[in-house]
Amino acid sequence: MSQRKIVKELMKKLDKLETDREKLIDKLAKALDRLEKKEIKKATAKVPVKKTAVKKTPAKKVVRKRVPAKKVVAKKVASVPNPTPASSN
Repeated sequence: MSQRKIVKELMKKLDKLETDREKLIDKLAKALDRLEKKEIKKATAKVPVKKTAVKKTPAKKVVRKRVPAKKVVAKKVASVPNPTPASSN
């Protein structure tokens, strides 16, 4: 095939894909509109029920005693040279 024919075929495929894409976008937009209408109907259909006022008492705060952090004292280890075996003369 010549390059021109290949390019024409690819352009046709591209155009078809673009039209399919536009159709899908339109379908999605319509579906979203329907969903929004349903949600609006549900929201208006429900009548809010008045609840009696419930008195809330604040929770009592527990006073927490702070314990001073213990300081860890690092013990110093006396450095002992490694004992070397006594060499015999």
